[in-house]
Amino acid sequence: MRLRNNFLGLKFIKTYNKQSLFIKYMSMSLVIVFFSFLVLGTILTIVITNYWTNQKITTLESRADSIANYLVEKILSNTPMGSTATYYIDSRDMDVIRSTLELFARDTDTDIFVTKADGEVFIVQSNERIFYSGNMYMTDVARETLLNGTYYKTGTLDGIYKSDRFIVARPLSYTQGRVEGNIGVIIVTASGKDITGFTDMILRIFILSAVASLALSVFAISIFSYNMVKPLKQMARAAKQFGKGDFSVRVKGTTNDEMGELAAAFNNMADSLASSETTRKSFIANVSHELKTPMTTIAGFIDGILDGTIEPVKHNYYLHIVSDEIKRLSRLVHSMLNLSRIDNGELKINYNRFDLLTILVTIVITYEQELDKRHIEVRGLDRISPKFVYGDKDLIHQVIYNLIENAVKFTDEGGYIEFDITENSEKTVFKIKNSGQGIKKEELSLVFDRFYKTDKSRSKDKKGLGLGLYLVRSIIHLHGGEIKAESVYGEYTVFEFTIPKKQDK
Repeated sequence: MRLRNNFLGLKFIKTYNKQSLFIKYMSMSLVIVFFSFLVLGTILTIVITNYWTNQKITTLESRADSIANYLVEKILSNTPMGSTATYYIDSRDMDVIRSTLELFARDTDTDIFVTKADGEVFIVQSNERIFYSGNMYMTDVARETLLNGTYYKTGTLDGIYKSDRFIVARPLSYTQGRVEGNIGVIIVTASGKDITGFTDMILRIFILSAVASLALSVFAISIFSYNMVKPLKQMARAAKQFGKGDFSVRVKGTTNDEMGELAAAFNNMADSLASSETTRKSFIANVSHELKTPMTTIAGFIDGILDGTIEPVKHNYYLHIVSDEIKRLSRLVHSMLNLSRIDNGELKINYNRFDLLTILVTIVITYEQELDKRHIEVRGLDRISPKFVYGDKDLIHQVIYNLIENAVKFTDEGGYIEFDITENSEKTVFKIKNSGQGIKKEELSLVFDRFYKTDKSRSKDKKGLGLGLYLVRSIIHLHGGEIKAESVYGEYTVFEFTIPKKQDK
């Protein structure tokens, strides 16, 4: 039996866990609302009952005091001045007293007992038809009342009543001249049915109000929960579409709360994924093209040499072409590996102190033949003095190499490339400017993006993959510097990067 109960408990938990967020939120909200009403009802009942009870007691005490004063006045009127007061009352006054007490009892729905000091009941006026034929004693009540000056309890008054009643007693005390004393005790009792009835009425009203409020809460919570969960369901459907490769789905965010922010963030993520997917496809296409072309060229020339199609006298010429293509492939793979290491945070900077001018001159010399062939003028080298920086020499070499390669590629024939290196107390600034067609204003912010090419036709950028400037920016950022591009379309382009001096040692 225990195993079966455990199994049913586990089954319920699993079923609950499989329920939608809407059902879980609704269930939890309704439980909270229910217990809130329960606590509120309990507190309300206790407060009202205590208040009503206190009011009842105060009323009974006031009535007991009024009856006690009345009785003392009647008794003293039958007692000679200076004598000890007794219960001597003539028959005419006794009839008046009984009539008065009967009126008190009927109008206030109470029972009244008058006892002597020893507790012997002297007068009984009851709406409950209590049997009284004399010799009734309430010694304990009388003794405690005379001792403490007051008495209050709930009970059956020594079994006189079948159910508990409110019992209030006051002493019949007097002062006559210099004589003081207690004649007896006045006891007033009242039923608690009116309090119970009032409490029941309050509870019925509260339950009806709670049911109505609970129904309204269910309606309001269901609408709120549905509206809250709706964007999540849209996101779930959109995520499934993303898994299928469709990144066009978007979530409608109509609120200004956290859910609206989540929807906006989700849409931004979708835009990013769509952009990444476009970039991925472009990357695959570009890499396929960039790898296929040199590999086809290499394979063709090698096969031509091996099968004798290419004459031996031309072997040297074609082997140089093969060598250039292999170097190109090596640079491409090296750039992609560096980018991968940077993106994964695996590339560590090997800091050293080195001269930027030395690197610049070395790279310019490697392009000397190309510069002479296209009659490109090199400016500014004669004005630059050695500028030492602290960074990764190999990575900065690649930065300058990529910038010069880019400048040579897009400088018009007969144009110029101008260099400048300056420094101040905070940073070293490297600037390269080249004449030529330049970059359109709307493309300036995109030139450092991965796989982006300003020359879509590839008429000039035939060997580029759109990784050079992205790699340049990544390396400069690793050094804590900044890089920017300026251009006047049809005239010139300027690239400028900085290396902070704070890293110098």
